[in-house]
Amino acid sequence: MSDQPLVLVLAAGSDPQLAMLDAIRHVAGATFEDVAGAVAEAEAILHWSANRETLRKVFLACPKLRWVHSRNAGLDNLLFPELIESPIPLTNGSGVFSQSLGEFALASILYFAKDFPRMLRNQQAQRWEQFDVNEIASQTVGIVGYGNIGRAVATRAKAMGMKVLALKRHAPAERDALIDKFYAPQNLREMLAGCDYVVMAAPLTGETHHMISDAEFAAMKPSAVVINVGRGPVIDQAALIRALTRKQIRGAGLDVFEHEPIPTGDSIWRFDNVLISPHTADHTSTWLDDAMKFFVEQYERFCDGQPLRNVVDKQLGY
Repeated sequence: MSDQPLVLVLAAGSDPQLAMLDAIRHVAGATFEDVAGAVAEAEAILHWSANRETLRKVFLACPKLRWVHSRNAGLDNLLFPELIESPIPLTNGSGVFSQSLGEFALASILYFAKDFPRMLRNQQAQRWEQFDVNEIASQTVGIVGYGNIGRAVATRAKAMGMKVLALKRHAPAERDALIDKFYAPQNLREMLAGCDYVVMAAPLTGETHHMISDAEFAAMKPSAVVINVGRGPVIDQAALIRALTRKQIRGAGLDVFEHEPIPTGDSIWRFDNVLISPHTADHTSTWLDDAMKFFVEQYERFCDGQPLRNVVDKQLGY
C-alpha cells in the first residue's frame, strides 16, 4: 500500500525471513547503493544484518526518517555518534532471544552442579566411579545485569529453588518476587563473594567493559562458576584465563567471548572446566523468524501511532 510508511531493510543476504515483509512497503539491500533510490521517502530502517557503516550512510541520507529498529539485542557494534545524538527512536530485539539464553544459563549451572564433564570422561573410559554431586536448590546465583535476559535466568533459577541475587543500576521500587536481594554496581564484589554461580547478562558499554577482571575473580569463592550470556568483553578474558589457571574459580560456561570466533590455539580451548558455546545459545530453529515477527509487530504499532516496545536509551547503550 502506497500510504504505508516505507521501510529500508538493510540485510547482508537474502534471508528467507525477508518474505515475511511482503505485506509491508519496503526496499531491501545490502549496501547504500541498493537502497539509495528510496532514501528520500523512507520513514523507518530495519537493520537486519548489514554492517554499521551501511546503516550510518543510509541513516544520514533519510530526511523523513522517524524510527530505526535493530534485529539484535546487543548494540555495541551498531551505535554511532549521529544516531546516539539524534531524537529518532531506536528499538532492538531485546527479549526475543532471552528464554533460550536463560535455558543455557540453567544448563551451565546443572552441567557443573552434577559434574557432567566427569560423567562424560568416565563414560568414554568405561569407568564405573561414583561421586558426590550438588543440589542447586541449596545454592546462590548472582545475576549481573537484570534486564530481559537476567529475568529469564532468575525465573528458571528461582523455579529450581535457588537463592537469586541481582545487580542492577537502579533497584525496582516494588518488590520483585524472583530476587532475594538487589545490589548496586558499586557493591559488585560484595555480591560476587556470596555466589556459587555468577551469570553475566549485562550489555556492553563503557561502564561494563571488563567489569569482571582480576579483582572480581579474587572476590569469588574457589567453587564459583562464571557464566556469560551477555557480551564477551564484559569479562576480561585474560583475567579469566588467569583465574582458571590459578584455580581461583571452579569453571566457566561461556556463550560469548572477547574475540569471536575463538582462534585456533587460544588457551581458552584447553580447559576441561570450561563449557564453550560458539555464540549459539539463542540460535533456536525459529530465532530469525521470531526476530522478524517482532519487527512486524513493531511496524504495526508504528503505523497505528502506538508506543514502540524496546526503545533504547542511546546514551546508556541499552
